[in-house]
Parts: sequence; C-alpha cells; structure tokens
Amino acid sequence: MFDIVVVGAGPAGYSAAINARKRDKSVVVIGQHTGWLAKAEKIENYPGMPDISGEEMLSIMRDQALAMGAQVRPGVVHQVIDMGESFGLSLGADFVEAKKVILCTGAKQPKLLPGEEMFLGRGVSYCGTCDAMLYRGKHVAVVAQGHEAVSEANFLAGLCQSVTFFGKQEEALDPRVIVCDEKVEAIFGDDRARGVVAQGREIPFDGVFIFRDAMALSALMSGLSASGAFIRVDRQMRTNIPGVFAAGDCTGLPLQVAKAVGEGCIAALAAAQEIK
Repeated sequence: MFDIVVVGAGPAGYSAAINARKRDKSVVVIGQHTGWLAKAEKIENYPGMPDISGEEMLSIMRDQALAMGAQVRPGVVHQVIDMGESFGLSLGADFVEAKKVILCTGAKQPKLLPGEEMFLGRGVSYCGTCDAMLYRGKHVAVVAQGHEAVSEANFLAGLCQSVTFFGKQEEALDPRVIVCDEKVEAIFGDDRARGVVAQGREIPFDGVFIFRDAMALSALMSGLSASGAFIRVDRQMRTNIPGVFAAGDCTGLPLQVAKAVGEGCIAALAAAQEIK
C-alpha cells in the first residue's frame, strides 16, 4: 500500500509527487500525457523554463519525480473507492491501495452518454480485461473515445461472439472486430443496458464497453462535491471526502501551470501531515 496515490500526470500531479517524496512518503502517479499541456508548442509564462514545449516540461517534471523515488504508472483510473482506513483505485485489471488520494485530473471532464451512468455495472463497463468473462460468447459494443479502445477491443474479440467498434481507430484492429462509422448517441435499456442508440436507431448488444482517456467526476468517485466541472476544495486542497485532496485545473480557474504546481505542493504537504 502506498502512502499517497496521485491521479493525473500533469504539473499538479508531479508537483504533488515531488513534495510527497520530500516528506518521505511513498507515492505513485497514475496518468498519461494526453492533456492540453502535452500538445502546447511553447510555454512562455512559467518561471525558470522560458520557451519550452509542453511535452518537454512534462518530461522534466516526470524525470524529477522518478529521480526522487516516486513511481509513475501509465493508465486511467476508473474508480476510487473509500475503504475506510484507505482507498482502492481501479485501473482496469489492476488495483492500487493508498492511505491518501490527490486528484489532479485536469479541467476537461468527459460528457457522459445519456443512460451511461444509469447502467454502470449493469451492462456498461469501462474495463475489458475486468469484465470480458461476463460476456464470453456474447455480442458487445465498444465505444471508442480514448487510446485504450483498440487494444481492449482486440482483447474482447478473443472471448466474445462479436465485437462492434464505434469510433476512430488509431491502431490495427483484430479482423474479427466489426467497425461501425455511426456515432453512439446514448445507451438504452430497462433494468440493464440493452444496446446503443446510433443515428436515431437502437442497436441491441449484450454489453457496452466505453473507453476514454479520463473519467467524469461522477463516475470516478461517489459523493465528491463539485461545482460544475470543478472539484470543491478548501485552502489545504481538501475535498469534502476525508483523505481525498485535489489540485490543479480540476479545482477551477485560472488554468495555469504555476497555479497547478503550487496547489500540488499544498495538497501533498497537507496529505503527508495527516499520515501518521
């Protein structure tokens, strides 16, 4: 079990990891460089790093966190579960446990499909390796909105009767996967998900797998207080859930690297202080 797990591999996340290690706490950063900063050609207003690209800045921060003993793991956290004395985080087939959580998820929150939240765990899944066995020999849909979609669809193709892929394919798909150019607009069902709605028509499936690069706050952690797309925090970056902190763009404006780094530092120091 880690002392602190940081969700998000951006400036806030790496700042939190560096400062947690300065307090001799074990820490793991979970995320990937897919946000706006990674695509920025030049950053001109961060002190000490003039005219640097966003990707270069992230690489420097990542290397510093690693050099200080933090662990960095690529992936998407699907859910954070409060287990009383600790927190469990689901990363597909993997599971990470920590005493404290710092959310550095960025400002962009994916919009859920109509019906998605209602049928979560009842026909809708975010993890192929976790839930594929439930659909062995059945017909499933893959809604691709993230980098993991192709590899997960290929994995499902080896177990399911059929896999229909909705979305952009950035890598080679298994020839058994059926590609559909129609855009998924909603999930339909009654007591559980029964399929997807695309271009106004209902297409039946036994299960629907949705793959994104980030999770909406409502799906990530139950009971987390938010104002619109932003997480509510106090001056110590504490959320309304004891043991859970947030920092960076996910806490609100201004969306600047300097703010994110400062908040990551505050969150890490506050979290470390709470760990006996």
